[in-house]
Amino acid sequence: MHYIIMDLEWNYAYAHKLKGFINEIIEIGAVKLNEELEIVDTFSSFIKVQIGKKLKGKVKRITNITAQDLESGKPFTQALAEFRHWVGEGDCLTLTWGDGDIRVLIDNYKYLNGISFIPFLKKYADLQAFFHKAHKLPTTTQIGLSTAAEKLEIDVSAFDIHRALGDSLLSAEIFSKSFDAELLEELTLDCDQKFYDRLSFKAYIISRLDDPDIKSEAMYCVCKICKIRAEQVDEWAYKNKYFHSEFHCKECGTDYEVRIRFKKHFDKVTVHKRYRTKVAPDESAQDDALASREVGEAPEAPANI
Repeated sequence: MHYIIMDLEWNYAYAHKLKGFINEIIEIGAVKLNEELEIVDTFSSFIKVQIGKKLKGKVKRITNITAQDLESGKPFTQALAEFRHWVGEGDCLTLTWGDGDIRVLIDNYKYLNGISFIPFLKKYADLQAFFHKAHKLPTTTQIGLSTAAEKLEIDVSAFDIHRALGDSLLSAEIFSKSFDAELLEELTLDCDQKFYDRLSFKAYIISRLDDPDIKSEAMYCVCKICKIRAEQVDEWAYKNKYFHSEFHCKECGTDYEVRIRFKKHFDKVTVHKRYRTKVAPDESAQDDALASREVGEAPEAPANI
């Protein structure tokens, strides 16, 4: 069993066939670990650009990759064929920091090779998600690679960050220091058709009240003062990606404007809800100050629907 920890660098380029932009891969780096989490090999290659005409300034500043570096690179098909050979045919698990690199790799295979899957990918785990769970971090924010390293007191300056191999080596160090076999098994995915369907699914905001993924039990308001459900006083209206309605608490007389957003993902719906007080009863001197005060904002989280 080997662990392949991979990282990509890419350039935002206009693709004529798509009549739009694509993240064109310009460098691939990877580290191979054995079951004892020891580094047994590394891989690094520049990839000659075939889609974009020049590197974006931001890419050059962050990575220090030059046009001359890419001229010395290999075409995408050749570089990835060599990488596939390097990975080998044995049992292995591929990891990346977040699934963005996997999505970009699929797009490049599709555009340059005409296939919609990654030939060497058998099993996959999101290292960023693994780190979050291993260290019991909130899922509402995504932690970056350097921040994760700092949390583990890893000296980031010892790594060539923002380069494919350097980030792979840093990711491997984080993986080793956070290793949990049971958790890793839980997060490991088979790279079957469902895996690719999940990655290709484009999350979207639900805008219709009759959408089957909207359930009435999610559309309520709890008074922040009395901790009881307030009464809805008008119909839901959709505007600026949110459903809006007004509620009134019969107990204390507070009026609320409630905004709620439903976002559809491949296998779940997340809900983001906001409350604003409209009137603060029996405190007329504070009415103006309280009229626009936001009294509650729930983080986006999966709804039980």
